Amino acid sequence: MRFKERAVISERLWAQRARGFGETIFAEMTALALKHDAVNLGQGFPDFDPPPFVMEAAQRAMADASTQQYARGSGELVLTEIIAEESGHALGRSIDPTSEVTITVGATEALFAATLALVEPGDEVILFEPFYDSYPANVSIAGGTARYVPLRPGADGRWTFDQDELAAVFSARTKLIVLNTPHNPTGKVFRRDELEQIAGLCQRHDVLALCDEVYEHLAFDGKHLSLASLPQMWERCLVISSAGKTFSVTGWKIGWVVAPPHLSLALRRIHQWIPFAVATPLQHAVAASMRVAKESNYYSEFLQLYAGKRKRLMDALTPTPLRAYEPEGTYFVMADLSESGYESDVELCRALPRDFGVAAIPPSVFYGEKHRRMGRKLLRFAFCKRDATLDEAARRLAALP
Repeated sequence: MRFKERAVISERLWAQRARGFGETIFAEMTALALKHDAVNLGQGFPDFDPPPFVMEAAQRAMADASTQQYARGSGELVLTEIIAEESGHALGRSIDPTSEVTITVGATEALFAATLALVEPGDEVILFEPFYDSYPANVSIAGGTARYVPLRPGADGRWTFDQDELAAVFSARTKLIVLNTPHNPTGKVFRRDELEQIAGLCQRHDVLALCDEVYEHLAFDGKHLSLASLPQMWERCLVISSAGKTFSVTGWKIGWVVAPPHLSLALRRIHQWIPFAVATPLQHAVAASMRVAKESNYYSEFLQLYAGKRKRLMDALTPTPLRAYEPEGTYFVMADLSESGYESDVELCRALPRDFGVAAIPPSVFYGEKHRRMGRKLLRFAFCKRDATLDEAARRLAALP
């Protein structure tokens, strides 16, 4: 039997939920970057070393024989306690480290487990576009239906949503809204008045909120504010964050969910069947790193570091035909390609590595079908790179006609 025939037959054995997923856009663009030896400003991972105190914490944890076995299912207390302390300060309330903090395999598992724990077939989940690509996949696997609300850049460069559009997608079938702030990929930081509108709609329609806040320490223009800190919202929210972005250790995959006991319990009922427990030594390393960061000036220095990198990439894009929108948070820049001569984001993203030696991500894949046209005139660049990397990208992008 020929290979192609075997492949077709084997695919018939797949569950229907697996057939709708292809290769992620990140894998495709990274492969193009490697093929053409391009500067990779596509996938959002740092190309520089984590802080020394983070690496030292990992080395100590790996050398400690007491941290090499299964962790507590919901997380090592040494980590849940520091998370409870920091989250309590941000949310303006006391957080119980045993019943209200759950450690997960990165924010990705947190998002997946929370969606499976809360969404049933027939439920609707509201997503802002452009979205992080795992959101609609999670909803689909859970049997729910995604409803989309687009973010649009205004004349001032700030991304915002239409209040009437948002209100219109809430219905009796709405179970959950996913709110990512600071927002990947636009860099938007949701303002208090926007959060208050979302909170009011959640309360009116009895809707829960999944708050993806992995870039909580990267809000450049104004302080990050969590939806869960607003009046009467704590009982409706699951707040997700991780160590990967904050400490430049995306490969550690240590994330967490802070939520009231009734929502934490639902999450844990799913989490226990996914990883059961999360890497013990890395939990201890993250806890030690968070202690150092809290007792030093790390978070402020971290923000200043990325503010400089943001300026570097914005300056690199200024002389090109790509009109960049300055992000309020995260480490991504969105740019309009309308004056580049290319018809779409996918066309330009496939040409950039080959013809100019730079890789980016086409954001149209972060939209539902109805609004996908909005993403076809955009590009996403990541600036979580060494200054030398960004300078080389600038040199190459200068060749754009």
